[in-house]
Amino acid sequence: MRAQFDAAFYRRFYVDRRTRVSSRAAVARLARFVAAYLGYLEIPVRSILDAGCGVGFWRAAARDLWPRARYRGLEISDYLCRRYGWTCASIVDYKPGRQFDLIVCQSVLQYLSDHDAARAIETLSTLARGAVYLEVPTTEDWRDICDRRRTDATVRLRSTQWYRRRLARHFVAAGGGLFVARPAAVLYALERAG
Repeated sequence: MRAQFDAAFYRRFYVDRRTRVSSRAAVARLARFVAAYLGYLEIPVRSILDAGCGVGFWRAAARDLWPRARYRGLEISDYLCRRYGWTCASIVDYKPGRQFDLIVCQSVLQYLSDHDAARAIETLSTLARGAVYLEVPTTEDWRDICDRRRTDATVRLRSTQWYRRRLARHFVAAGGGLFVARPAAVLYALERAG
């Protein structure tokens, strides 16, 4: 799988304006939302793990929003680790010996087998002190909303329920892709997603 994430992959999905799935500006908007919601929930962000950090869009946003927070980029792409100096490891079995206030796991789990995706969720649960921002396309997303010209088709799709069942064991779904570690914050019933 590491070979799949080479320079050509990142050029196509993160650099080329015609085919990219995200941009620095889009991630900055998303990060502002995450920061505002975590601020509302009074979850401090002093440490950030960006699991599958790619070209570093979240690092740039984190510097603006949480300038004192320690940021760690985790990536399995040998190409990106050499280029940016990220920690070369997988969220499936990453064990840094500490927890993080915010974990970003954007567009990662769909590249893993069912077994490894389940293990990654377990790893997230042990590493998350505050919240996880999780973005992963589901079978429903692929069927109903994904732009197939810009979405990588070489992924493993699972149902929304597959993810919700596993995440609910450890997190409260706060909406907007945020999952709050128990008991980091109290959310009223209607604040919870799903």
